[in-house]
Amino acid sequence: MTDLDAITLRAAYDTQLRPDLPDPVPDGVVVEPDGPLFRVLGLDQCGSVTYRDLGGLAGAELDELIARQVAVSRERGEPVEWKLHGHDEPADLPQRLRAAGFVPEEQETVVVGPVAPLAAALPVVPEGVRLREVTGRADLDRIAELKTQVWGRDLSGLADGLEREIAADPQAITVVVAEAGETMVSAGWVRYPADSTFATLWGGSTLSQWRRRGIYRALVTYRARLAGARGRTLVQVDASDESRPVLERLGLVPVTTTTPYVYTP
Repeated sequence: MTDLDAITLRAAYDTQLRPDLPDPVPDGVVVEPDGPLFRVLGLDQCGSVTYRDLGGLAGAELDELIARQVAVSRERGEPVEWKLHGHDEPADLPQRLRAAGFVPEEQETVVVGPVAPLAAALPVVPEGVRLREVTGRADLDRIAELKTQVWGRDLSGLADGLEREIAADPQAITVVVAEAGETMVSAGWVRYPADSTFATLWGGSTLSQWRRRGIYRALVTYRARLAGARGRTLVQVDASDESRPVLERLGLVPVTTTTPYVYTP
C-alpha cells in the first residue's frame, strides 16, 4: 500500500464511519447533539462523545464544549469517554482534555483494508475448537465474563449493550464465539453500519492460554466472510498493539490512531 492509499482509506473512514452513532438506536439509549459532537448515553456503563470533526472550534469555545461534557458526566454520575483520533484538530485538543480532567487510556491503531482477500480464505481453527454465531443472553453473559477475565476489569455491562443492539436490529450485528468443548476461548462481533461500504470488527479477545494458535485470525476471516456476503468491500478495526501485526499481515493498513480520554466524576 502507498501513502496515498492510506490517505484515501482514512478519508473513507472519516466520511462513512464518523460520527460513530448507533443506528438504529437501541431501547434506553439517548443520542444528544451538542454543537459539532454527539453524546451517546445509556449504551453501556460509560457515556461517549463522538464526532466527525469539531468544525474548527478552538480556544475558549472548545474549552466550553469540553466543560459541558464534564457537567453531563457529573450530573449523571457516570464516566464519559471522548474518543480522540490522532488526526483530530486542533492539535492542542489532548492538552485541553487533560486540563479538564480527562485521563488518556491505551492507544489503538485504526486499520482499514479490503474485504475480498480476507473473505476468500477459509477460517482455520485448532483441533477441538469451533466457531459459532450467538444471540442468546446466556452466551452474551459468557462473552462479558471472558472479556472481564482477559482485560482484568469489570465488563459485565457489555452483555446488556450487545443484547440491546441485537434486539434493535438483528441484521446490524453478528456475534461470533470460539469454543473448546464447554469453554469459550475467544469472541468478537461484526457491525454493518447503514449506508456504508464498511464492516467494522470488534472484540476479538482471547484467553491467554489460547493465544498464538490462529483463533483470532480465524475470527477475523469468519467475520470478513460475513461482511463479503453482505456486499461490504472494506473492513475496519481499532487494533491493539497485539492484534495490529496480525491484521497488517492480512492486508489492513494503519490510517490513524484512537485514544479513549475518560472523565470519571
